[in-house]
Amino acid sequence: MRRLHVFFVIEIGTRYVHVLGVTADPDGAWTVRQARNLLMDLGEPASQFRFLIRDRAGQFTGAFDAVLASAGIEVVRIPPRSPRANAYAERWVRAVRAEVTGRMLIAGPRHLCAVLDEYAGPCNQHRPHRARDLLPPDGDMTTAEIAGLTTARIRRRRVLGGLINEYERAA
Repeated sequence: MRRLHVFFVIEIGTRYVHVLGVTADPDGAWTVRQARNLLMDLGEPASQFRFLIRDRAGQFTGAFDAVLASAGIEVVRIPPRSPRANAYAERWVRAVRAEVTGRMLIAGPRHLCAVLDEYAGPCNQHRPHRARDLLPPDGDMTTAEIAGLTTARIRRRRVLGGLINEYERAA
């Protein structure tokens, strides 16, 4: 048994989660590589982000901050011993632990990466958020469409082998 570290980013405005990498030994070079991957994945929309809030872990080096600064993103470090300053990330970690990793045995970094990718997909496409008027992160459904789900036929879709069930309107 060993501890694995996950590098993820949450877009606060939309609650969209990007799972970038999993490793057993996070170091400065690995986090810099993940920051570059994030900027490549985002492409042109990266210019619309102004801040990246991060903790004070040692693997976040000056080179990590410089990669993001080159894209015009200011890195803000949370104050010491203040988990509420990073509440969105803490909430996502709690959900992953409760819904996924607390219920299945993870075989290694590649397995954890595959599981988190499968978990993040429905989180980004289907899971409603109260702060977004029950819209999913990349959804554009109106409140009227969401309210109409109670009168339509509902279909269940199993995620992670039935560990999580998702429901959607049947065609």
